[in-house]
Amino acid sequence: MYRNRSQARQQQRQRRKRAVRRLLVLNVILLALLLGAGAVLVFGLSRDNRPDSGGAPLAEATAAPSEPAPATAPPSASPTASPSASPTPSATPSPEPSASPSAAPSAAPSASPSEPSTPPSGSGAGARPTASPSGWSGLVPKDAPTIRLAFTGDILLAAKVAGLMESEGLDYPFTGAAERLSKPDLTAGNLETPITSRGNPATGKQFVFKGKPAYVKPLKDAGFDVVTLANNHTLDQGVEGLLDTIGHLDDAGLPHVGGGRTDKEAYAPVVLESGGVKVAYLGVSRVLPVVEWKAGPTRAGVAEAYDPARAEEAIRAARKQADLVVVMVHWGRERADQPVDHQRSLARAFIDAGADLIIGAHPHVLQGFELYKGKWIAYSLGNFIFTSNANSNTSETGVLDAVCAKDGRCGLQFHPMKIAQSRPAPVSGEQLAAQLKRLNGISKAATIGADGTVKPR
Repeated sequence: MYRNRSQARQQQRQRRKRAVRRLLVLNVILLALLLGAGAVLVFGLSRDNRPDSGGAPLAEATAAPSEPAPATAPPSASPTASPSASPTPSATPSPEPSASPSAAPSAAPSASPSEPSTPPSGSGAGARPTASPSGWSGLVPKDAPTIRLAFTGDILLAAKVAGLMESEGLDYPFTGAAERLSKPDLTAGNLETPITSRGNPATGKQFVFKGKPAYVKPLKDAGFDVVTLANNHTLDQGVEGLLDTIGHLDDAGLPHVGGGRTDKEAYAPVVLESGGVKVAYLGVSRVLPVVEWKAGPTRAGVAEAYDPARAEEAIRAARKQADLVVVMVHWGRERADQPVDHQRSLARAFIDAGADLIIGAHPHVLQGFELYKGKWIAYSLGNFIFTSNANSNTSETGVLDAVCAKDGRCGLQFHPMKIAQSRPAPVSGEQLAAQLKRLNGISKAATIGADGTVKPR
């Protein structure tokens, strides 16, 4: 009896242990299921509350400009004769601002003038993050490729600017705007300095410039991906200076447009790609000291726009090679707040020919923005790296961002800056408010918001 009861108790204890173990296993399984369900719920809620990052916002580009001009309006003061025969540029140089002339980034030619050049490896195309500016209206569909382009005004790498570079460091002029120059996918500017250690100075000009070859590297390192040479200073050191400039830019891997060994090369686009979007850059000038500066079939020089037919032909050709066509134009009257007639008529003609974005330079001051047939015109971005009087409008500058879709729609955002000792840097507070107020006052066809967003009036 005792033995049987003991065995029964042992069997009973074993049954209880098995029951406890089964209960523990069941509880562990239930707890795991509850934790898994909770994790799924938390992840789902956090995903629902996360801001959408599928596409960069764009400004609405469907509104018509307040005063549309005829698409075929000819540029006022443009000669009717062919470019080779017409005395388009005057023999007398146009006056420069007293502070000192503008400068623009140049661009490197393609291997063959007839073919668009491609960016060298590591040139920055597609390597930089694209942030979405706040406050822009409209959204590109999530699957629509976009590209963020940046533009500056005149860049001078000579005279007093060169002196500061030698004393403060070759990268000194670019340090204040470094973030705005390096973050966009592609950055472009207007280089108005021949880069050479040789050359014969142009005669009959008030301002003649010359920059050292060592100045090209800091320009590229600052974030510039392409520069235009189409301006009234590229041949300040003659054809020899122009050819040296082209060679030094090529050696640095910095593409350039607007100048070349022949007219075919001068009008050829540079095509850069980022994020699946191809952008063709062109450079032309309607400000040349003398006719001899115009590029010809056997003459090195600048792509000119006194007769717009050749520029329009170049735009149509670039249209077939890229998703977006950007035309950088040297034009207008110095220190004038408003664009003159030929700026308006040329801009419209270039857009009618297929350009998506027009970026102007030469007035040395900021001018306004305008939307024409859904395409933006920035009439002048003023000076950028430049010797300017801090008490004049020539010291007001900035970096213009354009976020563009592959179909050609672009939204603009302007980041105001002030030049002090040839170094542009962002402004804030009362200075920012005053600069935006002035820019809104001179921009008759657009408004610029507190965050720099540009919208048609």
